[in-house]
Amino acid sequence: MLSTKMSFMQQIFRRKFSTTTFLNELRLLSRVKVVDNSKIGRNAKQSGRPVRIIHVYNKTHVGRLGDRVLVTIEHEKKKGYIVGCKQNQQPLIPKFDSNNIVLVDDNGQPLGTRIRTPIPSCLRSNTDPNFVKLLSLATTFV
Repeated sequence: MLSTKMSFMQQIFRRKFSTTTFLNELRLLSRVKVVDNSKIGRNAKQSGRPVRIIHVYNKTHVGRLGDRVLVTIEHEKKKGYIVGCKQNQQPLIPKFDSNNIVLVDDNGQPLGTRIRTPIPSCLRSNTDPNFVKLLSLATTFV
């Protein structure tokens, strides 16, 4: 009888216990949403074709908040910065409803003039001069 209780307790333990880590990252071919008011971003949203990440500019090729990425949008390649992730985040970093990026040109200048969604305040510590330009376009921080 004791062995049946143990196996039952082990089953309960297995159901409620998870060893997976936080997945606060975007991999290659992840779908993202353009959150600035650039013309190409609006056209992509109206056409219904998903914007996907095809390259991440770091060693691990895994995108996190604030990383620069290369995306395909309207049959073109554009660069952008990740400003929001849908997956579970570390403590004190908000979780968004969608994976968000802001588009920039090759020189780092933003393509839009305004960012329509809130930006995590943890990105303010990013010292990249091109990223500081993006933060100046944001209207709200979370």
